[in-house]
Amino acid sequence: MSEAAFRALAAPLISALEHSDLGTEILLVPTHELISPESLIARTSINRMAGFTTMPPRDIASFLPQDGFEPPEGPFYLVVDPHTGTAYVNREPDVARKLIDSDERLPLTLEEGLAIATQHPDWLVRKNGFNLLGSRSADGRVPSIWMSQNSPRLGAVWPNSRHTWLGNAYCMARRGVSLFA
Repeated sequence: MSEAAFRALAAPLISALEHSDLGTEILLVPTHELISPESLIARTSINRMAGFTTMPPRDIASFLPQDGFEPPEGPFYLVVDPHTGTAYVNREPDVARKLIDSDERLPLTLEEGLAIATQHPDWLVRKNGFNLLGSRSADGRVPSIWMSQNSPRLGAVWPNSRHTWLGNAYCMARRGVSLFA
């Protein structure tokens, strides 16, 4: 896709954003219809080390947004106040999900986590790797992004796995063009 075509797809959302008071802590999230998760992780790099995954595309496609965390309509949407979940490090995903819910935050989905990795790869180095509790596979696994072999890696963890170095990422809101009213 050319830069002009990309910008044309994003134009309605950018126009709506110009007339909002969402602040500056936002992520532009392309949906999986626009670009596949495996393509996004491959386009992520830190110190010239490309991101990777060892999961096959079929496995990655099995990670679907959970009820209530479906993305707004359109090829892009925004995530407001994203965080890698340092407050929820060393928590099993199921426990962290309850804490995030009780703190009135929204767990990030696979696409939203990849948006962090592509737009803020330094967060993986400075902050931590993170689970993406807004998505899950049919077998219960949760997608995760962390540093492996000095590169960003897309993988998965089981819902009862505790990792001292993985946060549980969240945001405060999601906004698509139709949600700017």
